[in-house]
Amino acid sequence: MRPGAVAAAIPVPTHGRLVLVSQVMHFVEPSREVLAETLLAAGPDAATLCTGWLTRDLAAHLYLRERKIAVGLGLLIKRLSKASDQATAELAGTLKTTEDYAKLVNDFRAGPPALSPLRIKALDESSNLIEYFVHTEDVRRAVDRWAPRALDQAYSDALWDELVKRAAILYRGVDLGIVLVSPSGPRHVAKRAPVSVAIVGEPGELLMHAHGRTRHALVTFEGQPDAVALLQSAEVGL
Repeated sequence: MRPGAVAAAIPVPTHGRLVLVSQVMHFVEPSREVLAETLLAAGPDAATLCTGWLTRDLAAHLYLRERKIAVGLGLLIKRLSKASDQATAELAGTLKTTEDYAKLVNDFRAGPPALSPLRIKALDESSNLIEYFVHTEDVRRAVDRWAPRALDQAYSDALWDELVKRAAILYRGVDLGIVLVSPSGPRHVAKRAPVSVAIVGEPGELLMHAHGRTRHALVTFEGQPDAVALLQSAEVGL
């Protein structure tokens, strides 16, 4: 989040903790920087965890979702997804050189244009905190050897709070109860059912699992073996 965010003294209760709005909101801008640097370091032709996408496609997606309303809507409305995917593919196809790619990534790094809805700070936070974390890991983890980042505790707490808001939607396709468990103590019942599985991991790892990166999330499971097997074969995420 850009400097000058207001509400620095407005407390927000979050699952037993007291967090200042500004303490949560200021993670978005640094996360954008980390994502841009990760994309630049990987180059335009690196693999990602996004099926069918190289880094040039991911960069095009990030650029367009802040500048083309139709592309952003295509991420939410199924009937518009084809047009969104086509626009992303067309832009990615124009990135013929490393310089073209670097310019696009740096344009993304500069932030949304003046008239973008994502200039609204609350929307920026709700739309981008998880988006930037997951896509950074989509690049970092699409290699044979990777290690999880050591995250600042406040950043990890902010990721947990955003995960809790979305967990029911992300696990809606799973025919089980789901309990998310952080080793530091917080637990969240994402979905209730007669048979449940607990998914245990750091908030960033739980986020990756909840967004369908199940094979690249460092989590463990607690539950009946057949229930765990069902979860591992289920469709998770949006």
